[in-house]
Amino acid sequence: MILDTLDQAERYKSLHPLFARAFDFLRSTDLLALAPGKHAVEGEDLFAIVEHCAGRTRAQARLESHRRYIDIQLVLEGVDEMGWRPLAQCTQPLGEFDGARDIRFYEDAPSSWVATPAGSFCIFFPDDAHAPLVSDGMVRKVVMKIAV
Repeated sequence: MILDTLDQAERYKSLHPLFARAFDFLRSTDLLALAPGKHAVEGEDLFAIVEHCAGRTRAQARLESHRRYIDIQLVLEGVDEMGWRPLAQCTQPLGEFDGARDIRFYEDAPSSWVATPAGSFCIFFPDDAHAPLVSDGMVRKVVMKIAV
């Protein structure tokens, strides 16, 4: 897991061939004008999901993991307090992996919480279980999905 601000994104472009394109999209697009939902960038290899919703409590949040995609979750408005736990330490899955949605949920509790304010992002790799959208207010964010 990585936490940083968008103005420091250059540091991470070398981690994956599509990170440069993902960060370019985040910097060159009027993100606040995008409607909630999925937005294609590079087909199914790189796309954006815009969310604008009320936050949930820590108790309501469930850890999730992905196998096919890396997430870059950029908060645009509000504060998203994201939970995190190494996937290797998750021992209580809530059902099977959903391949169509590329997601599996867990009953395990996050081992840490990261308050992510507007202008900051978290990168979650397939070995990072995460519990996003924890807030006492509204959160607007963009999740870049990058094919592993």
